Parts: sequence; structure tokens; C-alpha cells
Amino acid sequence: MSIGSYGKRELTLGRKILQINWFLVLLLIMIASVGFAMLYSAANGNWQPWAMRQMARFGVALGALLVIALIDIRFWMRWAYVGYLGALALLFVVEVAGEIGMGAQRWVDLGFFQLQPSELMKVALVLALARYFHGLTHEETGRITYLLPPLLMIAAPALLVLRQPDLGTAMMLLFAGSGLLFLAGVRIWKFLLVGLAGLACIPIAWGLLREYQRNRILTFLNPENDPLGTGYHILQSKIALGSGG
Repeated sequence: MSIGSYGKRELTLGRKILQINWFLVLLLIMIASVGFAMLYSAANGNWQPWAMRQMARFGVALGALLVIALIDIRFWMRWAYVGYLGALALLFVVEVAGEIGMGAQRWVDLGFFQLQPSELMKVALVLALARYFHGLTHEETGRITYLLPPLLMIAAPALLVLRQPDLGTAMMLLFAGSGLLFLAGVRIWKFLLVGLAGLACIPIAWGLLREYQRNRILTFLNPENDPLGTGYHILQSKIALGSGG
């Protein structure tokens, strides 16, 4: 289906508002409210300094979400590749002349604002992959030759983000890309094949990780190794849950 043929009839603003998935919006508000309550409790029953700020940020983000949901999907499809290439170009800018802070090179200094392109790529990658698979038939999705472009689209930003270094965001890009591949109808055995190849590469990947990244993984697997250091917060969370606190 071409972009022009998608949804030929223009919807009124009222109809667009009604078509928003309000159950999902309500679910997001409920999840965020749990976070507000935790911040309120952490401040000994005060809205300041954390809960009120978080609520303000969430309100702005929720407003942006609703505005974006009202924009015609054909707009996002038309500009999906442009957005992806723009975010990828910014990742290259970070690689060449990015701002360094706390041992990481992840930001582009715009003068009035420090932009982190990897955050833009989280959205741009999903849009670009959705646009790509929208133009394929089910039979084409199952062919290896048609899977090479999206795999490159996932690998390129993930590797650039990993070099910053930002292991967490790189993993999020890989998981998001894998989710889009799954939703597009890629067969399970192909995921298993890639997974086996990934397991075989673990010794090589482990050697490429920085010391703090290895410690973070080891702490996740066994926080008791460093109960007063990197494993402290995980253990305290378990204690709080266990005691009903």
C-alpha cells in the first residue's frame, strides 16, 4: 500500500481525538502515578523537590504525545527516513565533535541546550523500520535479502551509541529493532539463529566492554558480590519489598 492510498478520507479533529487509544493513555497515567507516589514518599510526604517536578515533566510529555497522535500518520511515514538519517548524522557528529561528560561522549552542544542524539534515534529507528516494512509483502519479509537493510539500520546506530559508550541505550535500540522485526512477521527460527550467533560472540564482546560495564552486568546477575557498592541499591530494593516497606 502506498503512502498516498493510506487513509484517503480526511478525519475531523473530533474524530481524531476519539480514535486515540485512551486506554493506553490511562495506563501510562496510572504507571506514572505510581512513580509520583514513590517520589512523594521518598521526600517524607512532600511534593517537593522530586514529585512535583516529575509531574510537570510528565504533563509536558503527555501533551506532546497527544499532539503527535493527532498528526496524520502519512506525515510520519513521509518523513520517517529523513528523521532516521538526521538522527544518524547527529550520532556521527557526536563521534567527531561531541561534548564529553562523566567519561562519556554523548551530547551535541547547541549553545542553549545539550542534545543527546541517541534519544532521538530511539524514536527515529522505530518510525524508519515501520516505514520500511509497510512497503513489503509478507513473502518479501521472509526473504533474507529484504532483511539486510533493516538489520543495517539497527546495527549502525547501535554500534555508534556503544562507542560513546552507552551500553544501555545500545541494548534498547537492539531490543526495539528486534521487536519491530518480530511484529513485521520475521520467523522465530531466524531470531534463534541470530541469538545463537550472539551467544558465540559473547567472549569477544566481553573483551570489548569497559570495566564499569562488566561490573554493571556482573552486579545485575549477582548483586551480593558488592553489597555496599554497585549492588547496594538492588539489595535495598529487595529488602524493602520483602519487608513491606
